[in-house]
Amino acid sequence: MRWDEQDPLAAFRDRFIIADPDLIYLDDSSLARPLKATRDLLGRMIEDEWAGGLVRSWSHWIDLAQRLGDRLGSELLGAETGQVVFCDSTTVNLYKLSMAALTARPGRHVIVTDDANFATDRYVAQGIAARSDAELRLVHAHPDTGVDLRTLAAALDGDVAVVSLSLVGYRSGALLDMAAVNELVQGAGAYMIWDLSHAAGVVPIELDASGADLAVGCTYKYLGGGPGAPAYLYVRRELQEALRQPIWGWFGQRGQFTMGPEYDPAPGIERFLCGCPPIISLTAAQPGIEVLCEAGIEAVRAKSLRLTELVRELAAERLPALRPASPLDPARRGAHVTFEHPGARRIVAELADRQVIVDHLEPGRIRFGPGPLATRFADVWDAVDRVHTLTKGLR
Repeated sequence: MRWDEQDPLAAFRDRFIIADPDLIYLDDSSLARPLKATRDLLGRMIEDEWAGGLVRSWSHWIDLAQRLGDRLGSELLGAETGQVVFCDSTTVNLYKLSMAALTARPGRHVIVTDDANFATDRYVAQGIAARSDAELRLVHAHPDTGVDLRTLAAALDGDVAVVSLSLVGYRSGALLDMAAVNELVQGAGAYMIWDLSHAAGVVPIELDASGADLAVGCTYKYLGGGPGAPAYLYVRRELQEALRQPIWGWFGQRGQFTMGPEYDPAPGIERFLCGCPPIISLTAAQPGIEVLCEAGIEAVRAKSLRLTELVRELAAERLPALRPASPLDPARRGAHVTFEHPGARRIVAELADRQVIVDHLEPGRIRFGPGPLATRFADVWDAVDRVHTLTKGLR
């Protein structure tokens, strides 16, 4: 395909382990392909650092979570050093930051999120409300276009302590205006927590410049950290001393190795750590970040938009049975597009039998999430052609 011949990022596909060249994989929005560099780095780490260095390797492992956080933050999240750290899972980090923010707003007791947010984001807020005096307030989000700022504004009052939203909606791919939401929420006196899981690595993000308070995200999607890879969190520097997270562990302690009798949180971003960092998993997360830094987030975003626009345009021509269920304006989308059909589950299962991997989401959604560095434009064309063959005659 001519677009592949002209693609400035085409050579990056060779960096990935592609076990089955005949498989069309359009589900980086769930799990990215592994990099050859990840396999090689893990082998060297186990051989040289774990086996060779043994416990002595902690001398350079001890701050890996902070160093990797600085790299991710400065290159892909628009955050200066000392504000991003790798730790725990997205769910645990959401809990830590939500509780810290809630506690730091005495007299306020409401947590706001939207009814279409990712399940763990809603469940964390529900759990906090169920076990405290907090109240959960759900904002309705349009299933295709996401949260409307006027609807969000109407939910904000003097009782709201925390607002938690996803920058890119996991179903529709709807992309929110980070700066506008920050201004709205902070103007109401609340803290804003962003979930960047479906945005990091494919959408340019400016946490510092937009005035963001707090953020979390996973690394196994477009960042390529692998299944169950460690998550990360962001806390704006000016807020770090004011917030105290609820899970007190020795990696978040001032004077960590003195093993003192009382918990005294470390200064800076380290106070949001808990226990030992998962060094092997952190090592596996490094190559995905590095390859994105090398490619450049603006170039990645440009190709991502072309890929998803191609999906949308071909679907409009050849897939009348599928209703578009994402924002039509590409500037308001992340890196995936979805379509609605009552037989979505069956269609996705039968596509897998035809060597096309996309994702099924309830209710009745088919999600196409092509990874910009590993996906060819020809893959999109061939995938839509197989969907056309499968759905021909369906309404």
